[in-house]
Amino acid sequence: MLDAAASALGGFLDPQMILMLISGVLAGLVMGIIPGLGGTGAVAILLPFVFVLEPQQALALIIGATAVIHTSDTITAVLIGVPGSASATVTTLDGHAMAKQGQAARALSIAFISSMVGGLVGAIGLTLAIPLARPLVLMFGSPELFMLTVLGISLAALLSRGNVAKGLLAGAFGLLIGQIGAAPAAAEYRFTFGSLFLTEGLDLVAVALGTFGIAEIIALIARKTSVASKTGIGGGWGRGFRDVLTHWGQVLRGALVGVWAGVLPGIGATAGSWIAYGQAIATSKDKRRFGKGDPRGIAAPEGANTSIAAGDLIPTLLFGIPGSAAAALLLGALLVFGIEPGPRLITQDLDLVYTIIWSFALAAVLGAALCFLLAAPLARLSFIRFPVLAGGLVVIMFVAAFQASQEFGVMQVMLLLGVFGWLMKMCDYPRAPFLIGFVLSIPLERYYFLTESLYEPTEWLTRPGVVVMIAILLAPLLFKLVKALLRARRQRNAAPASVGAGATSEGTSPGAAGSGTDTDDQGERSNDATTGGDGAAAEPVISEPGPTFTGTYWPMSLAGVFLVVFGGAWVMSQGFGEDARLVPQLVAGIGVLLTLVVGVQEYRRWREERGRDSEWRTEVKWTAHALGWLCLFLAITWVIGAVLAAAVFVPLFLWRVASMRPVPIAIYTSVVVAALVLLQVLADISMPMGWFTPAFLA
Repeated sequence: MLDAAASALGGFLDPQMILMLISGVLAGLVMGIIPGLGGTGAVAILLPFVFVLEPQQALALIIGATAVIHTSDTITAVLIGVPGSASATVTTLDGHAMAKQGQAARALSIAFISSMVGGLVGAIGLTLAIPLARPLVLMFGSPELFMLTVLGISLAALLSRGNVAKGLLAGAFGLLIGQIGAAPAAAEYRFTFGSLFLTEGLDLVAVALGTFGIAEIIALIARKTSVASKTGIGGGWGRGFRDVLTHWGQVLRGALVGVWAGVLPGIGATAGSWIAYGQAIATSKDKRRFGKGDPRGIAAPEGANTSIAAGDLIPTLLFGIPGSAAAALLLGALLVFGIEPGPRLITQDLDLVYTIIWSFALAAVLGAALCFLLAAPLARLSFIRFPVLAGGLVVIMFVAAFQASQEFGVMQVMLLLGVFGWLMKMCDYPRAPFLIGFVLSIPLERYYFLTESLYEPTEWLTRPGVVVMIAILLAPLLFKLVKALLRARRQRNAAPASVGAGATSEGTSPGAAGSGTDTDDQGERSNDATTGGDGAAAEPVISEPGPTFTGTYWPMSLAGVFLVVFGGAWVMSQGFGEDARLVPQLVAGIGVLLTLVVGVQEYRRWREERGRDSEWRTEVKWTAHALGWLCLFLAITWVIGAVLAAAVFVPLFLWRVASMRPVPIAIYTSVVVAALVLLQVLADISMPMGWFTPAFLA
């Protein structure tokens, strides 16, 4: 083991390894600043380019990006109160309050150093997990692996959002979409509709970029926002360093909470950061300053959010269960290189595991150092109107998605999934369970048939590991059921006046009580992470900024679409062979039931809030406008290819949408086109070709 660790560290003496790590860190820092993209968007954009690299270089590139996302997303959270990712929302409470007091540099210093410490603690936790978990991994057979896939999808749905039904529905839809193509247990194709393109299934990169990246771009172009009016960050870097030394216990506890939260699939950086914030309040004697610029309110969650990314890697590498959407993409990258997580990875490819660990630790230090050096110039990106950034991002994301299959259809699928992801976002569906379900769809089916062929049901269901995982799966449901029964009993026994007072009391968490009046909604929604409350107002996940369609008939309509899709899948699966139709039928049947539950919930919500029906029209109008521009880029690409399409689309987009002047437009367009040409010539990156692409660009 020590030899593998030393060998992996020695690999970083190779200049190409260092270059890949630095490239990943820089990409992660930039993506962390852009609101909405986050770790999933960064990894999804980098993932197609790893095909031309060696496994160690590819891992250094991807881990370098994921390790620093939650370091740079703090910049916008502190400076302008707009978090670069959902997990940075908690930092906004005290960080932005400190910035409004002229102490932005102090807040950023606390955040960067705490994030670096959290990354190092996470790397240590990942290192210790290898010898501790190795015997457990080697004991796992197909029944345990099957239950782990079920547990991973279920926990992602149960723990990532307050609405369990919506999370489970999103996970079931991901499972169904993942079954497009060849069946793993039968020589048969499913849900291809006669298309040769779909016989290989949907591409992971297209699914991730569409559901997360394109969906965010559509929403942000539609709002055409400029997020800040001033760029000053003030002084106080040294004082922030002293704050971290003073409150080192909060940083360390936050980092340990983060590792624990990352190990459990589905908790994620957002809920984990709020849990760390809640423990900081609970363990502090003086709680009055929280939410008003308290250094502890920055140190604890920032120590957690980076260590969560390391914790996510533990179930991903040891069990093949991705702990987050970004980890799901890393799992896909490992599979591309023929590396299977689990016993084989630990026994035969231990040097790759230590490459990941060293990459994470080095990236955490390098990312924090670069943030100190580049905080001011990086911060300026957040003050640019998003349509200006979108002109180049659209081109890059579609070219990135094209790399895996090199089929034009993959870009069409990505755009379609972008619309779907936008609808999920606007209708308050969690998207991480969808992606995790998509990644785990084929492993779940494969392990199920292995288990069924090797064991009798009474034999594998009574194995100790399976029993433990079933108990873990049922525990949250039983816990919520008992709480609901107790709450109903209290409400029956309480007088009407005390019922109203009790609801107010229960809806206040330590996080909300300590945060003053900065954001009541955020305080309420962090309740589940700090006090264990439940209900729609007690989600551990903070809603993404911007308008939503909750309370309108849009969520009911989306539930209707899900009902049609699952019902149609059940009918179509009747024509499959016995082994090919079992899992699709099961998933479709569960999906129909979950859709009916969600439909009833949304109908009740609409009855209570239907006065909001007039608020969505403007959002839909501008979203359709943004979607039209993306369709235009695909149409031009289909005719003349991506490089020439960029030369036409980017200036037109910047002129009509971003309202830029001719000279900046010309410079911007030249940079984008030159980057595409260099990638094609130097890195052998394939570009989508059109019907009339000139021969010299082919």
